[in-house]
Amino acid sequence: MFQTTPFTSGKGAIRLASLSLGLLILSACAAPALPPTSALQAAQTAITNAERAQVADYASPELGVARQKLTDANAAVAEEDMLRAERLAEQSQVEAELALAKSQAVNAKKVNDEMLRSNTSLRQEMQRNTGGQQ
Repeated sequence: MFQTTPFTSGKGAIRLASLSLGLLILSACAAPALPPTSALQAAQTAITNAERAQVADYASPELGVARQKLTDANAAVAEEDMLRAERLAEQSQVEAELALAKSQAVNAKKVNDEMLRSNTSLRQEMQRNTGGQQ
């Protein structure tokens, strides 16, 4: 008669499929990770945008942190620690964006303060002109 082996029975086929799937997953984990190129580029772009906006005048510490984290991210890529590299690149981008936002807030406050001074001057001038005509 026909003799069944562990791999020809229904249970054996499931075991073989499970084993194959496990090996496939294991081999995928063993493949070297790719560098987080898009995260590194996004961080560099954010730093460049912050520098163009002259952030260094108002948010220099944050911009310095962003640059350092990007340097650390590139070092992590060299060490083939791609997860750390991606995390650092993302943090670098956030720091650069924070620096830009702080700089924009300072600039907006300057404009607002100037408008308030101008309005005050106009009010005083109007009161002087109105007071003189009465």
